[in-house]
Amino acid sequence: MSTTLPLFWHLSSVSKKERIDAGTNFQSDGLDLLNAQDVSYSIRRLVRGLASSREQSRLGFAVGLTELLSRINTVTCSQILGLIVESTKNQGSMTGQEERDILFAQLFGIMSVVQSGLIVRTNPLASSASSSTSTSSADSFEQVISQLLELGEKKSWLRESAWFAISLAVDALHGSDAAWKEEAVEKTLKLLFQTNAAWSTEKVALALKLQDYYPDSNWKLLVSPAFKNPDLLSSANLSTVSRILKESATDEDGMKDSSKTPSGSWKPQLNFAWDIILDQMLPGPNSQKPAKGSFQDFFRVVIDESLFSSTSSAQRKYWGFQVFQKALKRVTEDSMPMLFTKNFMRSWINHLSNKDRYLHKVAQQTATEVQAFVNDKPQLGFALILQLTGPNGSQQFDKLTKTKTVNSILSSLDAKGVQSYIDHLLSLIDETDLKSVDITATNTRRAWVIEQLGALLRNGKLPKEDGWIQSILDWLVVHGLFIVKKKSSKSPIAPLRTIPNPAFSDDLRQTCRNRLLTCLSDLGSQTTVVKHDDKSTKVTAMASDGEFWISKVLSTIEQLENDKKHATLLIEIDEEEAALQAKARETIANLQKISNDQQESVKGAELLLLGTLLQHYCTDDTEESMDPDALETCIDAASRMFLTDSKKKDKKAKDVPEEPTEEPVDVLVDTIIGFLEKSTAYLRTVGNQVFSLLSGSVKSTTIDLIVTDSDESDGEGSGDDSNAEEADLELRSKIEEALRVNGIEPATGETDSEEEELMDDDQMMAIDEQLAQVFRSRANEKKSGKNIDVQREATHFKNRVLDLVDTYLKKQPSNPLVLRLITPLTDIVSGSGQDERQLADKARGILRSRFGKPKEVPTEVDAEQVVVIATNLHIQARKSHSSDFLAVLSLCSVYVSKILVHLKAEDSLLDLYKHSLVDFATRKNSSLNSHFFQDFIRRFPVQAWNLRQDLLDLSRKAINAYRQCQILQLLELLVSLLPSMTERDDEAAAFMPLLSGLLLELADDSCSEKGRLTAAQMKELFKLGLLSVRQTKRIAPTTIPSVWEPKAWKALQQKLKVSSFKASAALQKMCEQIVRMSEPPNGDTPSKSSKPAASKRKAEEADGDEVVAPLAKKSKRKKVKGDAL
Repeated sequence: MSTTLPLFWHLSSVSKKERIDAGTNFQSDGLDLLNAQDVSYSIRRLVRGLASSREQSRLGFAVGLTELLSRINTVTCSQILGLIVESTKNQGSMTGQEERDILFAQLFGIMSVVQSGLIVRTNPLASSASSSTSTSSADSFEQVISQLLELGEKKSWLRESAWFAISLAVDALHGSDAAWKEEAVEKTLKLLFQTNAAWSTEKVALALKLQDYYPDSNWKLLVSPAFKNPDLLSSANLSTVSRILKESATDEDGMKDSSKTPSGSWKPQLNFAWDIILDQMLPGPNSQKPAKGSFQDFFRVVIDESLFSSTSSAQRKYWGFQVFQKALKRVTEDSMPMLFTKNFMRSWINHLSNKDRYLHKVAQQTATEVQAFVNDKPQLGFALILQLTGPNGSQQFDKLTKTKTVNSILSSLDAKGVQSYIDHLLSLIDETDLKSVDITATNTRRAWVIEQLGALLRNGKLPKEDGWIQSILDWLVVHGLFIVKKKSSKSPIAPLRTIPNPAFSDDLRQTCRNRLLTCLSDLGSQTTVVKHDDKSTKVTAMASDGEFWISKVLSTIEQLENDKKHATLLIEIDEEEAALQAKARETIANLQKISNDQQESVKGAELLLLGTLLQHYCTDDTEESMDPDALETCIDAASRMFLTDSKKKDKKAKDVPEEPTEEPVDVLVDTIIGFLEKSTAYLRTVGNQVFSLLSGSVKSTTIDLIVTDSDESDGEGSGDDSNAEEADLELRSKIEEALRVNGIEPATGETDSEEEELMDDDQMMAIDEQLAQVFRSRANEKKSGKNIDVQREATHFKNRVLDLVDTYLKKQPSNPLVLRLITPLTDIVSGSGQDERQLADKARGILRSRFGKPKEVPTEVDAEQVVVIATNLHIQARKSHSSDFLAVLSLCSVYVSKILVHLKAEDSLLDLYKHSLVDFATRKNSSLNSHFFQDFIRRFPVQAWNLRQDLLDLSRKAINAYRQCQILQLLELLVSLLPSMTERDDEAAAFMPLLSGLLLELADDSCSEKGRLTAAQMKELFKLGLLSVRQTKRIAPTTIPSVWEPKAWKALQQKLKVSSFKASAALQKMCEQIVRMSEPPNGDTPSKSSKPAASKRKAEEADGDEVVAPLAKKSKRKKVKGDAL
């Protein structure tokens, strides 16, 4: 027993690993003897331990018993079963909890017998003299099945577990080669189907398993009278199977049937029997067994019409969702549509649509499983979309369920799947039966198809291929701009091969045109890889062959215009318009032939002409469109900019003097700005792309044009005046009407009567009330404001102009014209009101991103111009009342400083910072702060070093102690940067005596009655002193005593002890440390021994605020502590 006793303790461990290790360690040498004492003791103790109520004990002892029975060959199945039954007898005095423990002990004990293999073991007993004594037999097998059936009948909540053990026993019997196998099968079938007449979910699953194992048995007799057909999954039996699997206790007529006993309380976990059933019906792609029965009929009757019926409870629907999830993992492309039945889709959509639904979480889990299924099998994505948007689902599935299920499935499609989906969408356009057509339903379906086509192009995760993109654009062009008169089966344009039936309505054609422009806008924001001469380039708005998508659309339009036999344009074009379009196409063709250093700008002009030409096609006379002269203006500007021969132009200029004309690039950019005023995303996208391409050709006049548009007022003055006059007339008429109601004729110039009718108080009160109502309504009108929309549109327009500014700064960071944008941007940040906060935030973001840490800056600029910009920034900084805006100004000032340093204009730069320092130090209401100067000092320490004397002087002239302390902090920052300016060491050595004198002077004054510095500010002073002493030691160590005068600092230390700072031990210690550091080395042993400690303390002082003087001897340290106390 000494070998097994230690194992029992770990069988009750909370740790799963310890329990398993203890259970598997029942294999010592003593356990293999003929019923050794420790073996028999172990079996009895393990069986008794199964009834333990201690946490985790039952699991551990069951594992131990299973392992032990699987290794010994000295006991029979009947012996162990008898021991289990004897140890788990129910006694009348037991409580409910004790009875529950006994039942579980019996279940776990029998399960151990089954799982250990003892139930079907054929080896004779090792302890028997006769070789015919078998470990197990048909009788013992029957006894096990009988005990499990009896156990399942005692408590309904044990039935599933008991039948699961029976299922394991049947599997063990099927896999064994025992001589009594057939006898055991007969006894098992008799017990399960003849002795036990009631049918349950577990029994159905076990019957399917036994039919698979033993098909030659008389199954017709065994399953009758409950089932009409021995094949349980046949169509005739599905209604009965449905009722059993639903665990309903009613028969077909709705009457109670005691033989159909439902399980006890409902459990959310799905019964194990469903796995057996699905294994029979959906073996899976890797299984070699054929499918049994019709899964389509099974799912429709047993799941859809039963678990998901309109009268089914939420608990049954929960089971239904779980069955769907299990089945989804087994289906193939052919069987998957069978899952998405009518009732299931209705329940799924309903419970997905609202978070308050009872089954919302399991519906969401189902949606997640569907998405994971598509990710694992993307080839089934298209088939799945058909089910979600088909007859049982909804075309607005994502909208109804408030999810992105369909969209996520679309994102997982490959190019072939996308093309299949497009073909499916286009197949929904035409009606097959015109006699019973519903025009409203047809138009709704077509509008949905158009929306889906646009969604495919908008989805950035889909693999974009020119083929299916072109097919969508062609379809939108044909049905948005043309009428198909006759189909052309050989046409390269696919939509011409069919005639829509019925014809498209005007609203749908308008939708097609709008969607076409939207699709081109979406394509304009997506990048495409273009390969040219073994080089790959990422571009936007282009196909993989390098041609603009708009150009491809216009090519399709031109082909359709030439094919007058099969298609005709919706909008009639007069000769003048046709000539203009022809001229535009000719100009585009000429631009495409240009190949020089202006290639990018040429592409921009080409895209502008293409976009403007297409907009003319897509806009009719009834719509608000762009400037009708825009196309002609763009043609003229592009021709003058790129297509005019410079030699002929110079010759003509000599002969005839030309009037000054606007720069061509200005005309093009002005057209782009006109695009930004429109509300369509297409025009804005084209405008931004064109400007990005034209940015290299932008001139100073162009920048002025952009700046003017970004600063323009929100409305016209004359319009505001006229509106105000109309409002005043309306108010006057209302007042006159109120007076007439009360019998008073308003005064006019047509009467000379001077008589006045007197009114009493009641009449006056009535008039007051009516007049108050008139003025109140007038105030409400002003408050609501007819100009709010105008203001909002103006703000949006300025935002779009800022997009151009950002694009230019991104594309041309080293262009000198960049400097012209700094002041307008800062003006927007400072001058925008509450209604334009978004505009100010955008301008602030542009300044931070483009000028914060620039990689390139303009170099070939006029220094005077840069100085003017820098001066303006400093003037704004001195007047700014916002710390955020001041931070932006500091950032811009540092950017401009970098340019001035590059231009060798440090003197002008230093003058600006000197004036700002004077303002900061001497003016109490100065808006500047120390961070404004710290940014400059950190970025340009060499230039900032020239401000050292000014900082010394201003520290004495500071308006108050707070500003004086901030000046000292700037000096501390400047001194700390000296190691990076080794070339300034001589100047630093000459500066240190001046700094030492300043610090002593300020400290002495603070110790006297006229002192202004507080203890915290004095600490900053001493920190600067300590830092300066170290820098002096690094630069010129021999000059430390003469520069820092230890006697003067000792005298200061004595003053501190009797001044208002006498309670501050930290200040006195910092002063003492300065004295120690400034004293000359005398070569004494104590001094040498104290050097390491002092060095260590110096390192600590660099990181901390409070500094404690290093002391070499313990006695001195105690003395210092005593003084401090």
